[in-house]
Amino acid sequence: MKDTPHLKVENLSYRYEPEAPLALDRVSLSIPRGQFCAVLGHNGSGKSTLAKLLNGLYLPTEGSVFISGMDTRDDSKIWDIRRTAGMVFQNPDNQLVATRVYDDVAFGLENIGVPTEEMPPRIDTALQMTGMTDFKERAPHLLSGGQKQRVAIAGILAMHPEALILDESTAMLDPQGRKEVLQTVQRLNREQGITVVWITHFMEEAATAQRVVVMDHGRIAMDGSPREIFSQVDHLRALRLDVPPMTRLAHMLQERGVDIAQSILTVDDMVREVKRLCPSCLNR
Repeated sequence: MKDTPHLKVENLSYRYEPEAPLALDRVSLSIPRGQFCAVLGHNGSGKSTLAKLLNGLYLPTEGSVFISGMDTRDDSKIWDIRRTAGMVFQNPDNQLVATRVYDDVAFGLENIGVPTEEMPPRIDTALQMTGMTDFKERAPHLLSGGQKQRVAIAGILAMHPEALILDESTAMLDPQGRKEVLQTVQRLNREQGITVVWITHFMEEAATAQRVVVMDHGRIAMDGSPREIFSQVDHLRALRLDVPPMTRLAHMLQERGVDIAQSILTVDDMVREVKRLCPSCLNR
């Protein structure tokens, strides 16, 4: 069920060394099945640490992490957990290992012991879902950054995950590559019902999510819909974060006495507000 927690952490704490400060400090979070959740935070806020705990790459210092009900501390479940919650990292070059796109997507299936006869349909479907079918014979190093990241996503999808955890996966891409990857993941979420945890420092990406979680010093500082979160401009600035460009413009206009809505996120939102405030402007 969509309202059932798919990814769940309870009183989760993590430290990298015994005497080091906590990177995560008593975090509790439930993400329902099929939700697209963006996670924001300045460098060192704990968002990437959370990503690695959700995939079982790290184990909790205290507290628990459950993926589809499986405890990440259960050694017998770790491969099931990593198949269930696939991880896509920041640098696509670190995830591409073969000399041909098709073989790269096959690599993960080989690692988890999928029978050879089952691989071709899985690979073909994953390439189709990411729009990379026409590139299956191409060498990965000849692809653009966005295309490489879509191949990395295809490699995860071939393993039939129920969730995707993307740790700043657009950070090293140009605007077109960022757009390609975000649209691919949005489509997978919408059409396949895949749960998405989208960790980013791009506010305009987070604005497209269903939910935004803001982290600060290893704790959850804010949690709500994009409109609820980004309308709190001063609070976000206190957390050393920005807001989407149209939200920033609306806030500037509010400070100058313009009676404009606080919930503006996109250009379309701004156009609607301008039409409301100045109907006669449409005829000029």
